[in-house]
Amino acid sequence: MKTISISVKTSAHTQMIDITDEIAKAVRESHVEDGICTIFVPHTTAAVTINENADPDVVRDFTKEIDKIVPWEDGYLHSEGNSAAHLKSSMIGFSQQVIIENGRLLLGTWQGIYFCEFDGPRMRKVLVKIQEG
Repeated sequence: MKTISISVKTSAHTQMIDITDEIAKAVRESHVEDGICTIFVPHTTAAVTINENADPDVVRDFTKEIDKIVPWEDGYLHSEGNSAAHLKSSMIGFSQQVIIENGRLLLGTWQGIYFCEFDGPRMRKVLVKIQEG
């Protein structure tokens, strides 16, 4: 199966964007009934995670708290000035895998897939690989 690229345009320095619908569309279009969907972010200052998508306060709390844990300014040595973004993306992770069953993502009732921007705004991409199995 080929790799699918999904474009994500971010509009804030730190942002979580629900990309569940785009990933689900890629799964549907693949016609894979049972397998694995791998979601990968090929950027060093962005990440992907699975979290609650029913209450927008979860996203607000998440971004608020991660900014407290890893502040933007903290005497970092990296010359580009975005060390905090690199740290956050490594903490959250660059990939997720979701089981595909009966042609659908096997996510929990309240789960969604989020692209996490830590050095925006930017134009980004998410790579999706769907494997039958």
